[in-house]
Amino acid sequence: MRDDHSRAPAAFATDIEALLGFMSLERGLSKHTVAAYRRDLDQAAHFVAQRGATDWRGVTPAHATAWIHALSEALYTVASLARKLAALRSLARFLVRERLRADDFSALLVGPKARRKMPETLSVADVARLMIAPTGGTPRALRDRALLELFYSSGLRVSELATLMLQQIDLQQGFLRVFGKGAKERMVPVGGRACVALKTYLEAGRPHLVRAHTGSQFFLNHRGRALSRVALWMIVKDHAQRAGIDQKVKPHALRHSFATHLLTGGADLRAIQEMLGHASISTTQIYTAVEPQRLVDHHAKFHPRNRSR
Repeated sequence: MRDDHSRAPAAFATDIEALLGFMSLERGLSKHTVAAYRRDLDQAAHFVAQRGATDWRGVTPAHATAWIHALSEALYTVASLARKLAALRSLARFLVRERLRADDFSALLVGPKARRKMPETLSVADVARLMIAPTGGTPRALRDRALLELFYSSGLRVSELATLMLQQIDLQQGFLRVFGKGAKERMVPVGGRACVALKTYLEAGRPHLVRAHTGSQFFLNHRGRALSRVALWMIVKDHAQRAGIDQKVKPHALRHSFATHLLTGGADLRAIQEMLGHASISTTQIYTAVEPQRLVDHHAKFHPRNRSR
């Protein structure tokens, strides 16, 4: 079963847009999440329409169950299935709350339980090699060095780094103001080495990238526009290869490494939660399992009783 990227029939679309408007304004969901929910609900609408429902008021628990079963048989990841179910549940509850339905047709649905993946992290040594991978004094090299230092120093999300503006950073005080998921604001420290790299970029790198149309975006490409998320991805990947790091390094690995290395060094979990911008401490707690797992791996590899004879 493939995603149908066409919009839902008109009779279904009105309620979908009403829900997404509510979620954007009242819950502050990101535009990426809203877009994903729209695709999921459009797909669900096409499915139930083919099975006789004329609008959401005519959708039955059997319709919803059939959709979930069809999804389960398709090649979707557990995370995608969980998101699609969450979208449908949100719509069903919204309809009840707005008194457009008397019952919640999703109440009895049971979805897959996502297995929590251990975050991919770099060792302290690998991070050190990555930080010095951009060499030379060209504007691009100064930008990339500042970008990598800030990424690791402050544990930003890729989207937060890509949308960073000049006015968000205070290098004298050593902190930046971030607007994360749901437009929630948080203050994040910027380390000493990152401050030096950022100052050097601002003084000797960024001015050479500025064009007539350039605004206050912090990290610029050669056309004077903000770096895209894809460009950030490629920058991290290219410098990781240049540094000779064996594992495939994704940008989020620097955020994970930031959290893991802080925790290993004795930082308080609540402080790490605040710096990462996690709404729940349970999200941050996954990092508590990273170091013990690494110890287990080292024990298995190096303990003499574990070696094959």
